[in-house]
Amino acid sequence: MEKVLESAFVPCPNAEFGCTESFSYGKVSSHEKECNYSQCSCPNLECNYTGSYNIIYGHFMRSHLYNSTIYSSIWGYSSVDVRININEKVFVLWESLQKLLFVVQCFKERHGVYVTVRRIAPSASELKKFSYCLSYSIDGHNVTYESPEVKRLLEVNSQIPDESFMFVPICLLRGEMLELKLGVKKLKQK
Repeated sequence: MEKVLESAFVPCPNAEFGCTESFSYGKVSSHEKECNYSQCSCPNLECNYTGSYNIIYGHFMRSHLYNSTIYSSIWGYSSVDVRININEKVFVLWESLQKLLFVVQCFKERHGVYVTVRRIAPSASELKKFSYCLSYSIDGHNVTYESPEVKRLLEVNSQIPDESFMFVPICLLRGEMLELKLGVKKLKQK
C-alpha cells in the first residue's frame, strides 16, 4: 500500500496560486512549508488579506504604506530607529529593493516586554536569510539582542516567542512607547 501511495503524484496545494510542482503523496507537506506560493497573511492585524508570498509585498504597499516605516538600508547593520507602541503589538518595516516585509512584534507580560523581529515569508531554503540586532537604552541601562537568523512566518500571531527575542524588564519601561535601534543584515549563503 505504501508503494502505491509513493507512486501517486499530486499537485502542490498552492497550484491554484501558480505553483507547478508535483510530488509523491507523502512528500507534499514538506514542500508546502517551503513553497514560494504559500499563502501569507497581511502583517497589518486589521487586514484579512491573504495572498501568495510573491504578491503580499505589493498588497501591503498599496493598502498600508501610510501606516508603516521605510526601511531601505537593509545591507549591513546600519541601524534604524523604531518607535513602537507596546499596545499595538506590531510594527511593519519594508525594504523596497528586494521587496521584503519584516515585522517587529511586542508581547507585553507581567514582568516586561518580549520583542522579536520576523520576516513574512515561507521557510523556503533558497530564500535569502537575514539576522538582526535589537537594542534598547534607557537611563544608562542597555538591553541588546543579536539574532543568528530572522525567523520566517506566513502569518503574524500573538504567541509569545520561545526563542529569538529580546526581553525588556518592566523596571526599564517608561510608558507605552519603546524606542529601539534595529539593524538587519543579510547572511552569506552556504
